[in-house]
Amino acid sequence: MSRNMLNGAQVIVDYLIQEKVPQVFGLCGHGNIQFIDALYERSHDIKTISVHHESVAGFMADVYYRVSGRPTATFTSCGPGSANLPISLANAFLDSVPFMAVTGNVPTSQFNRGAFQEMYRHHQADFPSTVRTICKKVFQPTRGEMVPLAVRQAWKTMTTGRPGPVVLDVPFDVFMESAAEQAPNAIEWNANISSRCGADPDGVVKAVDMLLSAERPAIIVGQGVRYGGAAEELLKLAERLPIPVAASASGLGAIDCNHPLALGLVARAGHYQANHATRQADVLLAMGMRFDDRTSSSWIPGYSFTIPPTRLIHIDIDPEEIGRNYPVALGLMADVRTFLRQVHAELDRRGDLSKKLDARKKWLLQIDGYRKEWDKFVAPGFSDDTTPINPQRAALEIDKALPEDAILVSDIGVHHNWLLGFCKPRRPDSLIGSMGFGPMGFGVAGVMGAKFAAPDRPCVSVCGDGAFFMHANVLGTAVEYNLPVVWVVWNNYAYASIRGLQRGYLGGRELATDFHDPNTGERYNPDFAAMARACGVEGVRVDRAGDIGEAIRKGIVANKPYLIDVDIAADINPAGAGVWELPGLGQSKAGIGTRYQPV
Repeated sequence: MSRNMLNGAQVIVDYLIQEKVPQVFGLCGHGNIQFIDALYERSHDIKTISVHHESVAGFMADVYYRVSGRPTATFTSCGPGSANLPISLANAFLDSVPFMAVTGNVPTSQFNRGAFQEMYRHHQADFPSTVRTICKKVFQPTRGEMVPLAVRQAWKTMTTGRPGPVVLDVPFDVFMESAAEQAPNAIEWNANISSRCGADPDGVVKAVDMLLSAERPAIIVGQGVRYGGAAEELLKLAERLPIPVAASASGLGAIDCNHPLALGLVARAGHYQANHATRQADVLLAMGMRFDDRTSSSWIPGYSFTIPPTRLIHIDIDPEEIGRNYPVALGLMADVRTFLRQVHAELDRRGDLSKKLDARKKWLLQIDGYRKEWDKFVAPGFSDDTTPINPQRAALEIDKALPEDAILVSDIGVHHNWLLGFCKPRRPDSLIGSMGFGPMGFGVAGVMGAKFAAPDRPCVSVCGDGAFFMHANVLGTAVEYNLPVVWVVWNNYAYASIRGLQRGYLGGRELATDFHDPNTGERYNPDFAAMARACGVEGVRVDRAGDIGEAIRKGIVANKPYLIDVDIAADINPAGAGVWELPGLGQSKAGIGTRYQPV
């Protein structure tokens, strides 16, 4: 190699540094040691965070972006190393979160020879085929000179349009081959590209006309508003017209949940005022959301939505989502922040809006009545002091204990539903969860990514016992990098969300969903607090609801890795104003209210 040439690994590392990536998350293997060596050379410019499982690296990169707004990268080796990554790739892909996965592969000279850890039965060095459905694109340079083009195009693909992860699959020898005298100039290639496209101007006028003429308008927002940086413009619009704002599970926090115009969650277990407002709305403005089955009560009319006759205005940067599940009165492809700014400009031209404000008072008073009914419905759970702890009470105590600037990262399980129902995020990054793919371990590992993104903010993971035991290796990583994160293990001795389905849909025929001692039949789980202490992490056990808040506050103040094992009841599931259907097995019943039938 010429002395003035960079090899493939050096080009990739240099490009990441240019893009201001502060650290990469990954795990070593024989297929990526040259890439790790390039990271070593630039260790003053970019940190290398070594984890104990590749999916953990992906979850950390995912949540790092959700908190910081900046993409980062992962590194994994060939064969099983990279094959451990797809679960977190798929999660990021379905939640529209970008990160660059640099995956090692076997040397090109060994392609199709069945070398150690080569996937070759259908196509040589075939790792890309395993991930094409769960990332935006796969790039596989097979010569050193191809690396500069691949890395800059991969970064652009990842960050433009609807964001999402990309895979840069690099054979072992390509990491080492001469690639270029210098890496591509990131500023020239990508810094000046904007994907914040505006909506069709005529469509903006029509949208404003529809909102101003509506008697019962409502707004519902998803993740596109939160991570698209549109929260300020959303609040301004809601207050200006005024229009109440509901959220999908992905959108909670886009508007402060304590704001008078915030309706809360629309979902199968949604808040009554939220579901009942959106299903009665004559005009519904939906932004940055995809109308999934949980939000839409399995698309059964009259529980979450009634479209039509509700006239739907759907705004999304990805036109594939518009008209996917509901017909639209108006569908506009646009970045939500740009669209909202266009709407405000149009409203500025409309003059006095005070008459419209008066007309909304009746609708808002109705909604206040629905909110009071919901508050009465859920009140008993907030004062329940039984043991094991009532999950609704647990969610309340967790929410009360968190400082305003805390980041709560939820894992997947029944606890997620309780947190969505009864925590009240104040800002777009207050409550982070996985809403599309739903892999267990997202919150267990992701909370460490949050801490790297926001080292001065408290970062707390609430995770089920099943998910934590599956990814307990995070304890070691937190100690190794001195990450003061708090894990609250929602310990109900079961895969309780699935056991609830067995009880609700299968007549209580339960199998493979709870944990028991084989000799006594008593509930069984490891002593998670003792496990934590064995790893060098402070660990405590909580059995009373009144002690949860104090334990969390102590964990945050301790400023070191901290685990709280909380005994939570498993026999209660959150009820709300929506329903859910498992086709062929039946439909659940709403906990409050009835199916709305438009007149």
